[in-house]
Amino acid sequence: MENKIKNLNEFIERVDQMKKQEKMDLSSDQDLSIAIMNLISIEEHFFFTGAKLQKTEYYDMIKDVREMRKELLKKIIKEYEGEVWCISKHLLAASMRLMEVGTKQLGMDKKKEAYDLFEKAYNLYSLFWGLNMKLLNVGDIKKIDDGALNKKDTEKKGFMGKLGALVKKAIDCCIE
Repeated sequence: MENKIKNLNEFIERVDQMKKQEKMDLSSDQDLSIAIMNLISIEEHFFFTGAKLQKTEYYDMIKDVREMRKELLKKIIKEYEGEVWCISKHLLAASMRLMEVGTKQLGMDKKKEAYDLFEKAYNLYSLFWGLNMKLLNVGDIKKIDDGALNKKDTEKKGFMGKLGALVKKAIDCCIE
């Protein structure tokens, strides 16, 4: 199966094929990815609490949470090459942090900044799924024009914008 996505219909078809082959349950995997984001966040909080309070028992708790996070991440990332595992973890972590900062900005009534952070968070989250569903070939990604995927791209949303739209459509198509 080729790694390029040419259009939305091809993407939806690939997702449907994966569901039929029981390779994925996107709605459950999406929930699991959010849980993994929170486990990464818990690891960070144990670290900072241990450092701030100078109590090593918080550091000790990181190990158990990390093992749980690794076990759960294996349920989503079954095969990977190079540093895709680590990239995936960092995509989820960055997405979660941007969501949190966006929420804080929203609470301070800085809507424009919040919406920008939310968009960035979703783009990173979409990149996580595109990478782990093997729906993109990173060797084929190149910049043609600001925000354009190729010379025929008139919308110029860029790779991240297009991938986000594809992932959103696939998730919207899931039956729970």
